[in-house]
Amino acid sequence: MGGMQLLRTPEERFADVPAFGYEPCYVEVARGDDTGSLRVAYVEAGPADGPVVLCLHGEPTWSFLYRKVLAVLADAGCRAIALDLVGFGRSDKPAEVADHSYARHVEWVRAAVFDGLGLSRVTLLGQDWGGLIGLRLVAENPDRFAAVVAANTGLPTGDHDMPAIWWTFHDAVVSAPTLDIARFVNSGCLVPLPPEVLAGYAAPFPDPSFMAGPRAMPQLVPTRPDDPASAANRAAWAVLGQLDLPLLCAFSDSDPITGGMAPILAAAMPGAAGRDHPTITGAGHFLQEDAGDRLGQVVAEFVHAVV
Repeated sequence: MGGMQLLRTPEERFADVPAFGYEPCYVEVARGDDTGSLRVAYVEAGPADGPVVLCLHGEPTWSFLYRKVLAVLADAGCRAIALDLVGFGRSDKPAEVADHSYARHVEWVRAAVFDGLGLSRVTLLGQDWGGLIGLRLVAENPDRFAAVVAANTGLPTGDHDMPAIWWTFHDAVVSAPTLDIARFVNSGCLVPLPPEVLAGYAAPFPDPSFMAGPRAMPQLVPTRPDDPASAANRAAWAVLGQLDLPLLCAFSDSDPITGGMAPILAAAMPGAAGRDHPTITGAGHFLQEDAGDRLGQVVAEFVHAVV
């Protein structure tokens, strides 16, 4: 039996990505099918000895989403690291939807940031899938984290139905003959994105063969109690409910997909109690685009207050 087939986006695809001049860095992690390794990409900004902020993106974006946030965090003295999930950005792209699982994505990120980069005292900044993966990492490796910022994200177990608008997105991604990645990102922003930014979101995907990751992710969200990831996510909630790690919810005011999760996370985690959880105004699901400077300020202030 052959192992998973990997695709790698040619670097020239990223030549014209605007306002994202960070040098790409790479770490190798095990594929998870006993056939070798794959490459995970990341960029870094700020002083090497600053408090670490790990920025995790979601569907169907990449570290480019965090360009405004990275600049603010770096200016505030943080060591900001933005990872590309496997299947996205400059990271290797398993060619088949079936190569992707929730458990594999958690392990790929864990191996990259802890085994590869050796990070500790980490503040997680997770949005969309960046929280679905990141909150699992926090629950399963609490000694590696110093704080958590949840931004337009959650940790579904399949015990509660997803919002209707999410199902519309899910069905569109699953059934669309071709995926217009840039259009999906644009639809999650309040302010329309300029053409060069839209091109930046399309850059990792030269043709449909590269899109197994974006195709897979909506299908990996636990939507029923017996989903393959449900038990692990329930176990994570049980741990998070006992953790006193400082937690900040920094959700936007206009995200119909995740908006309802902010009070649930704030109520569940002891480290969220008594905090002033800011609402990032004038921002949609991709608040890093609509209000990236404000999000960066909120995270930097929180990090300097608690880490």
